[in-house]
Amino acid sequence: MANEPLNEVAYKFYTQEVTAGAGVTDTQLRASPVPVVTGALPAGATQLTNSNGNAANAQAQATFAAVSGKTNYITGMTVCGGGSTAGLATFVTLAGVSGGSLFYPIVAPIGALVGFAPLTVVFNPPLAASAANTAITATLPALGAGGLAAGVSITGYRV
Repeated sequence: MANEPLNEVAYKFYTQEVTAGAGVTDTQLRASPVPVVTGALPAGATQLTNSNGNAANAQAQATFAAVSGKTNYITGMTVCGGGSTAGLATFVTLAGVSGGSLFYPIVAPIGALVGFAPLTVVFNPPLAASAANTAITATLPALGAGGLAAGVSITGYRV
């Protein structure tokens, strides 16, 4: 793969057959909002996923809770949703991570039934929480009046 164009390498990565393992079914892997690599968890790690569900003109938030003596790691995040009556430009905030909060721009288009392109971020290597016993939280603010749907999903693990 070293001599192949980047788009061909990415295509092979995203289309390769997914193998279930470590207590995760093939169906669960295929339903994941971000690519999942099985067998890559550190010894003793617990795989984590969290989604907010549907937020209609409300804040959408997904969190890995703080656990005493453990460190959370995020491997990916997906944000999706629809527009609002007036449209809105805002930021998704990823808080609790090493190095400080990260901000990702999102533009909700004008029109409640007009969706925006999902934002998918893969952290490779995984991004650690700022310290042990620290939550990692992804937050999308309310997208405005007339907003019918928004969601945030995160994947990762805890050691």
